[in-house]
Amino acid sequence: MPDDLHRLKITAKPKEGVLPNPKARLKSQFHEVCRFRHVSLRTEEAYWAWVVRLVRHFDSKVHPKDLNGEQLAEFLTHLATVGLVAASTQNQALNALRFLYREVLHQDQLVADFEQVRRPARLPEVLSQPEVKKLLAVAEHQLPLQLLYGTGMRLMELLRLRVKDLDLARSIILIHAGKGDKDRSTMVPEKLLSALAAHLERVRLVWEADTRAGLGAVYLPEALARKYPKAPKEWCWQWVFPAKGLAADPAERGLQSAAKVVLRRHHLKEDTLQRAVKAAAARAGILKNVSPHTLRHSFATHLLENGYDIRTVQMLLGHKDVSTTQIYTHVMQKPGLGVKSPLDAL
Repeated sequence: MPDDLHRLKITAKPKEGVLPNPKARLKSQFHEVCRFRHVSLRTEEAYWAWVVRLVRHFDSKVHPKDLNGEQLAEFLTHLATVGLVAASTQNQALNALRFLYREVLHQDQLVADFEQVRRPARLPEVLSQPEVKKLLAVAEHQLPLQLLYGTGMRLMELLRLRVKDLDLARSIILIHAGKGDKDRSTMVPEKLLSALAAHLERVRLVWEADTRAGLGAVYLPEALARKYPKAPKEWCWQWVFPAKGLAADPAERGLQSAAKVVLRRHHLKEDTLQRAVKAAAARAGILKNVSPHTLRHSFATHLLENGYDIRTVQMLLGHKDVSTTQIYTHVMQKPGLGVKSPLDAL
């Protein structure tokens, strides 16, 4: 495993970055650089968790800037040999260390020798169409799960949908800032048009009640709320799938006194739909390892089985490279060009 961690030195110089406040603590410096680089919140949280794990690995007695390359290699090797983490997890840890040492501490030479561990190709878990039908029939939160399967959206892309992103008249959904901060569009399944319209009416009633109570302001990314002060309370910016209850804004928590904490209605939490899928799979008697992402895999596979062009499927999924989409050709019921086993001819 140590051999997998080393490679030829990277000679290219890193891009010029921001020099964080030298008097601030490491956590503040880290978050300052993340905001400067427009790193997504989820990536920022994951990377910082690896920094904490690195520090704890050395009993919190040393600052990361005082570590050397051998110690970093020992940490990454420990993850693989003792922690038995997957290649993708080890690569995430390496990416976190690269960000810390290149962008925050500006000690690029410590991570220049490390390379990504090659991930073995894995086939995705896919449900048959009858299994999808059984799953959706017994699931809670049916509408968002039907939309996941019917559009191929990722879970967070679905949860972050705003009312303005749904164009039911044209049967189009606009997906903003998806994976890789890319925008794309997908279709609204015809079967869900009336259900979505009725759902939005119910959401509108909740929003109107919140507004009458002096609430109804939704979170807006970056500086949109400052640029458009009235936008957070406008209907078009509300979540398509809001949570049942109100919660303190994570961005405000800890920054204000308890009397001034901003209450907002956020979108549904990830684990709400994750638990709903797991429970539905158990009730339907499906023995596969099923998650919301399985519905995305099934969407792509079933489109290819139905004869749609792989480039069309690539566009709908938002894949950068068609080779990523090609993985689904290996799990089709009729893979490739409909090759038939010689056993079936006997």
